[in-house]
Amino acid sequence: MKITGIKATPVNIPLEVPFLFGVGTYPGDTKVVVEIFTDEGLVGLGEAPSPECARVINDRLGPALVGHDPIDIQACERACVPDIQVMPNTGDNSLLRSFGGIEIGLWDLRGKAFGVPIYKLLGGAVRKHIPFAEYFSFRQERAGIGGERTAEEVAAYCARMQDEYGSTAFEGKLQLGDPSLEIRSVKAIREAIGPDALLRLDGNMSWSLPTARRILREIEPYDVRNYEDPAASFEHMAKLRQHSSISFSTHTIDLGKAVRLGVPDFFVSNLAVHGGMLRTLRFVAACEKMGIGFWTFSGETGIGIAAYLHLIAATQWITEPGQCILHWQTDDVIEEGPFCPRRNTVPVPQGPGLGVTLAPARLKRCHERFIQEGAYDFFRDPDAPGRYRRLPLH
Repeated sequence: MKITGIKATPVNIPLEVPFLFGVGTYPGDTKVVVEIFTDEGLVGLGEAPSPECARVINDRLGPALVGHDPIDIQACERACVPDIQVMPNTGDNSLLRSFGGIEIGLWDLRGKAFGVPIYKLLGGAVRKHIPFAEYFSFRQERAGIGGERTAEEVAAYCARMQDEYGSTAFEGKLQLGDPSLEIRSVKAIREAIGPDALLRLDGNMSWSLPTARRILREIEPYDVRNYEDPAASFEHMAKLRQHSSISFSTHTIDLGKAVRLGVPDFFVSNLAVHGGMLRTLRFVAACEKMGIGFWTFSGETGIGIAAYLHLIAATQWITEPGQCILHWQTDDVIEEGPFCPRRNTVPVPQGPGLGVTLAPARLKRCHERFIQEGAYDFFRDPDAPGRYRRLPLH
């Protein structure tokens, strides 16, 4: 089997209403759908994390892989990606992230060629129902949907998710520049979801060190499992560790620094950012050796979510629920999506490869939305159009 072409298509996946966070508004996700065509008629599906990857794949990596054997993932990587050890000295990591989207598609092709789900190629499943944490945030309102702007309204939303979907794991953003609002919200959410539900927070590096110290002190009685990026650096998290027993996580990937400083306790990441599934597995293995946890973040199309499902199914070390905004997504590019977690879990697809089916009409619609809207900008101020938001200093 040989690769005959690769196509990368940027798409916009909107949320039912935008949610708010410290320095902006989150209307949805812009991702890149990757299709790998072969001379045997099989098509592999992948997903790259940012719209810039589409140009890199269509103009550079796709042509470089024509004629290659898609089963030989290592040879495909060597044709696309320089030595990643020296990559920081010579440029950004756009080639690695772009190839990561392709690499997921190569695994999909491998599974389809052998007629088995990807998790079996990765060694088999240690679990077949993958845990996710229900998301919450302050949200805008549209047609009677959303509009949660107080601590009590966010808490009521979490209680409703318990009733509708059996959710007992929650994560969300509560920072709008008012530390007291976040503290009140944590208290209200804990009272609404009960003492046994998992509760995590996501700070997006929004707080100064003194404010983060205050917040952590005030919320500690409410059994917060983890606080993601409570301040702007690993060094600040190391200082916060002296005052709080709450664990920390981050999207910033620096395992060496985490080991030296003793923080964060978890990395939260996207597979393509690491260069694909194989490199993510190596990274998770290194985290396991160092006693640092790992889970996946949110905002992918059904292709990216399916890749998460297979990798987590085959990786015993990943035990924490992944982030999840699936109940907020209003569209998808696959026939089976958006996935719908119930009782905190999504079952792993059992078909060959990723086990999902690209829906051409949906892909076209999501791509046209990207053409019309452009890539989603997360950092605009909803109360001041045309300006970027700034947090008040505390």
